[in-house]
Amino acid sequence: MAADLASTANTGIMVQMCGDAHILNYGLWTSPERSLIFDLRDFDETLPGPFEWDLKRFLASVIVLARDNGVSEGLAQEAVRAGYRNYRKHVKTCATMPQIDVWYDKVDVEQLVEYATTDDENAMDALIEKRARKRTGRVASKKLTSLVDGHRVITEDPPYRVHRLGDAAEQILHDVMHKYYDSIPDHLDNLLTRYDVVDAVRQVVGVGSVGMRVFLTLLEERRTKDPLLLQIKQAGPSVYEQFLGKSQYENHGSRVVHGQRMIQSATDMFVGWTSFQEPNLNLDLDFYVRQFRDGKVIPKGENIALRLAQFAAACGHVLARAHARSGDAAAIADYLGGGSKVEEAMVAFASSYADQNASDHAQLAKAVADGSIPSERGWPDMP
Repeated sequence: MAADLASTANTGIMVQMCGDAHILNYGLWTSPERSLIFDLRDFDETLPGPFEWDLKRFLASVIVLARDNGVSEGLAQEAVRAGYRNYRKHVKTCATMPQIDVWYDKVDVEQLVEYATTDDENAMDALIEKRARKRTGRVASKKLTSLVDGHRVITEDPPYRVHRLGDAAEQILHDVMHKYYDSIPDHLDNLLTRYDVVDAVRQVVGVGSVGMRVFLTLLEERRTKDPLLLQIKQAGPSVYEQFLGKSQYENHGSRVVHGQRMIQSATDMFVGWTSFQEPNLNLDLDFYVRQFRDGKVIPKGENIALRLAQFAAACGHVLARAHARSGDAAAIADYLGGGSKVEEAMVAFASSYADQNASDHAQLAKAVADGSIPSERGWPDMP
């Protein structure tokens, strides 16, 4: 999609793009202040770029999700309009606010529940809070670890979590953790000096990280044995760099973390970056580190589809605030205007690009089936 977007004219109104602002990349997690926040979640492709590239990917994903879950085309387009209109509304609002207020702005659980317009808002609020409590780091530790000979270790779940690291992976993990400590502020470094790394596994995560090295590490506080799970993910170049130019950050983990801090209303305090170089293995890898789970509530497509327009509106609000933090909200608002011209163009693009998405996938599946694109099933080893 980056290539498709780059092949067309753009507005030249630049923001810190999320780069992957599709509708399932919005969710809830617990902020450092321990409140639930609704915001964008992953930033592997973040890079400065035209604001509308994020907006187009978001709106096209609304149609893709709708079709995948049996939502009618009419309701799908209504959801696109809801997402676009709320983006436009909140960009205009941000354009009138002092910039520091834009940076303080956030979408919390109460606002998300208001978007849902359910008959029982209190029940939905309680449900969200309950799900978040089930996905804290401590709960994750209880679910994902076990005691072996008196020591807590991460429980294997092949092929998703395995201890079979190999010598190279163990060296990567050792070097990555020590360099990570150099990337975080002194007060957090002081906090983490009270913890020991007691176990680590390879982890297989989402489609976007296929082929990338991902580790899950278990730390324990020495005094209380309180667990802390940190995820270490390999970071490569943003797909947009070939069209927008190289990132200003040499380390792609640093690019991800700095983009995340620019975009999100509140950011996991443990995010940091690191790297690993081993000439003998021809390895030169960048990584970023983040806390695992910590109250994250990741939406499911089938649930979103039931309230697609409302959820799209909430996402539009979040995306507008994100763009206003780094870009010129007034310029975006002026470009979008108050009429229907841009809206109709965005709806048409979302539908046509969903068609393109389906066509591209069918073409890929056919190429794999007839052998013109080689495919390999299973879980090949990586150093």
